[in-house]
Amino acid sequence: MELEQVIASRHSVRKFQDKPVAREKINLCLDAARLAPSACNSQPWHFIVLDEPKVKDAFCQEVFTGVYAISKWAAKAPVLIAAVSDKGNFTSRMGNFFRRTEFYLVDHGIACEHLVLRAWDLGIGSCWIGWFNSDKAARFFHLPGGQKIEHLIALGYPTQENTATHGRKKLEEIVSYNAYK
Repeated sequence: MELEQVIASRHSVRKFQDKPVAREKINLCLDAARLAPSACNSQPWHFIVLDEPKVKDAFCQEVFTGVYAISKWAAKAPVLIAAVSDKGNFTSRMGNFFRRTEFYLVDHGIACEHLVLRAWDLGIGSCWIGWFNSDKAARFFHLPGGQKIEHLIALGYPTQENTATHGRKKLEEIVSYNAYK
C-alpha cells in the first residue's frame, strides 16, 4: 500500500478474526517502532508482546477489571503489545524539565504510530488502549521503578472491512500560516 493510502485508511479495530498473527509480522511492526525518532535519541521504550493465549488471558483478567472493564473487548485480540516507558536519558529529561514537556510520551506516540501504520500496511488491524489498570499491569510484569506501561496496542486481523469515514476536520479548520487564527 502507498503511505498516503495507509494513513488515510487506517482506523481503530476492536473486532478481530480468531486467527494468530505470525511473529514475523509482529516483528516487522516492532521494527518500524524501533526506527522512530526520539528526543536526544533516547529511545525510551520497550515493548512486551503478549501472543501466548494463557499469558494474555491472565494479563487481561488483571488489567480490565472494575472501572476498566469497558476495555475487556481487547482480550479477544490475538496479540496485545504493552508499550513500556522510562523517562529517557539525562539530556532528554533536562529538556522535559526546561520545556515542561514529557518528551518520552511524545516519543512513545511516534513509535507506536509507526507500529500501527506498519501493521495496517500488512493487513493487520490495531487499536490503542489507554483505559486499563496500569498499576496492575506493572505488577504483572514486575516492572522496575520508573517504568510504566503507557498504553496497550491490540493487534489482529479485522473481522470486516470498515468503510466509515474518519469524520476529520477540514484542513482549513486546523491550519493557519504565519499567524494563529
